[in-house]
Amino acid sequence: MREKIEIGIREAIPTDAKALLNCLEKTALQTGFMTMGEEGSGLTVEEESRYIAKLYDSPNNCLIVALLDDKIIGMASIHASDKPKINHIGELGIVVDKEYWGFKIGTELLEEVLRWAEDSETINRIELKVQQRNERAIHLYEKYGFELEGVMQRGVRDDGEFLPVCMMSKLI
Repeated sequence: MREKIEIGIREAIPTDAKALLNCLEKTALQTGFMTMGEEGSGLTVEEESRYIAKLYDSPNNCLIVALLDDKIIGMASIHASDKPKINHIGELGIVVDKEYWGFKIGTELLEEVLRWAEDSETINRIELKVQQRNERAIHLYEKYGFELEGVMQRGVRDDGEFLPVCMMSKLI
C-alpha cells in the first residue's frame, strides 16, 4: 500500500489552461492508453482557457481537476453535444499522472464526475472508450456500474500495432 496523499478536487477554471495542457501532454507520453501521443493537443493556452470558460455556461459538460498542492496531477471530464437529440449523452475521460497511480486519484475523480452527472438535469447516459489492455481502468469503471457494450477491433493503433477498444456505458 502506498502512503496516503491529500489532494484537492475542483472544477477547472480558465487560469488552469497552461497547467492542464502540460498535464495532458505529460500523461500522453507515459502510456499508450491515451489517444493523444507526442503530437500533443494542438491547442494554445488561450484556446484552452476559452474552452474552460465556456464550460461554466454548459449544462452538460464539465472538467474536474485533481491537485496536489497547486499542481494538476489528474483530470476528469464529461463532454456532450449541444444537439437536442443527443445532449443527454456525456463522454467520460479520465487521466492521472502515472507518478500518482495507486493513490486512488482516478477513483476520486470518477466519483466527483459521477456526482456532477447525477446532479445534472441533462446527462442521463455516460459513455467511454477504454483500451482492452487497460485492465485497471476497466476494473474501476465496472466497480462503478459501467457495462461493456462492445469491443471495437482495431479501435486504436499504438506503435504500429492495432489494439481492441472497449465501449462502456452507465445510465444515470
